[in-house]
Amino acid sequence: MTLVLALIIVLGTAVGAIGFGRRSNTPKTMSGWAVGGRRFGTVLFWFMNAGEVYTTFAVLGISGYAWALGAPAYLAFTSVSLSYAIGYLLMPKIWRAGRKHGLITQADFFAARYDAPWLGAVTAVVGIAALIVYVQIQLVSLSLIVRLTLGGSVSPNAAVVIGAVLMLAFVFLAGLRSAAFSAGVKDILMIVLVVLLTVTVAGKVGASSFLDIFHLVEQRHPGIGRFPGLDPHSPTTSTWLMTSALNVALGNWVFPHLFQVSYSAASGTSIRRNAIWQPLYSLAYFFIILLGFAALVAGTKPEGGNLNGALLQFVSDKYPAWVVGLLAGTGFLLALAPGSVLLLTSGSLFARNVVGLARRELSDRAALLISRLSMVAFAGLAVWLTIGQSKSLVDILLYAYSAIGMLAPGVFLAFLWRRTSAIGVLAGIVAGFTALLAPFAKHYWAAHLPEWEPGLIAMVINAVVVLVVSLATPKPKADAAGVGLDLSARHVTVAEKV
Repeated sequence: MTLVLALIIVLGTAVGAIGFGRRSNTPKTMSGWAVGGRRFGTVLFWFMNAGEVYTTFAVLGISGYAWALGAPAYLAFTSVSLSYAIGYLLMPKIWRAGRKHGLITQADFFAARYDAPWLGAVTAVVGIAALIVYVQIQLVSLSLIVRLTLGGSVSPNAAVVIGAVLMLAFVFLAGLRSAAFSAGVKDILMIVLVVLLTVTVAGKVGASSFLDIFHLVEQRHPGIGRFPGLDPHSPTTSTWLMTSALNVALGNWVFPHLFQVSYSAASGTSIRRNAIWQPLYSLAYFFIILLGFAALVAGTKPEGGNLNGALLQFVSDKYPAWVVGLLAGTGFLLALAPGSVLLLTSGSLFARNVVGLARRELSDRAALLISRLSMVAFAGLAVWLTIGQSKSLVDILLYAYSAIGMLAPGVFLAFLWRRTSAIGVLAGIVAGFTALLAPFAKHYWAAHLPEWEPGLIAMVINAVVVLVVSLATPKPKADAAGVGLDLSARHVTVAEKV
């Protein structure tokens, strides 16, 4: 029953997504495949953008963090709310630059804004690296779900490989429009699943109501609802929460795949409407954290103590096979839909901004082929990084945000300060990665600022270097991308009204 229901959900969604993508009049070009023809209205853009809220990180990662650590799982609430406040201001600007200049990738933006194709190649490499780390989250989750549906006879490493093959098959047959369709299906299924589990979970753990679960977990694990959580010696204090949430919020819209999602919108109005209402999605984290606490109250023991599998193990232990099948099928979509967009974006960056820099005469058809083939290599690299991985999905996510945060000063200053130079952005990236990865820097932050998110520290150092070096280098000729200095969203162009 579990396997059959999971297959029905995944295959049914895949067929619908492929049919939806092929029924559109979007031409089979790089633009049509990568940014959906720039025609996503409010509803389609909602599901595409909201796909970043309901992912395997949200469901398995946050519930596992609540099961293992407690209060640090509240990071989900703060980071999502801050992210959309920033997105309301930033995303319409990105959309306007993309539409005006025909930009497809984030690296296109850097190359155009700073009049430096070489900077586009540099930022493409950084973006691909961050996306591959992000793909790890989906692969770790897929491997757990594969083992849940196929049984313990499948080794963890084989499950990772199977997950990667499924993701590649999905993205090869799909495009951004197909991914948007599947994102809508998995969001609806996720809401149904969370409601179903929430209204029944109290009876599964001996609580009088689902709110009583918070009382029970605090009784059995005093301090779990306060920082730093279950481990009194953990660095996950309120300072960690604030610095980590700020790092996630500032880095969120800098991810290359969200640049491409911004480009896909039909209007800036669609983007702003989504930014206003989508923080409501973060309320679902309350119930996801509740389920993590319920698993702890029930004494759930995931295989190998892997916190990422806590919710899967809890549902498998306490619910009938059809509910486990619903969770498995939904979990597949939670990984496949975002994962396909991540791989698609990586391929687009490599074809247009790395290979394209060396071969300026590259045709659109050749770029599309290179983009698709390069995804196989990137998926293989993500598999290699994932095999043997036991870190929390939240920890992997924070690594990805720390990496992509090295591009954040270059993006924000592109809109805020016309004086920002390409050399300044490059110097900031180098300084930021040094502060983030160099052993001496890591030891220094651990000794002197143990509760601070290292990615935010590196981002601040990066921004300071960008400012200083930009002042010391020749002033850029012009704002090539025409993105302007005003970050407000009050200007509505003719294109937005179409």
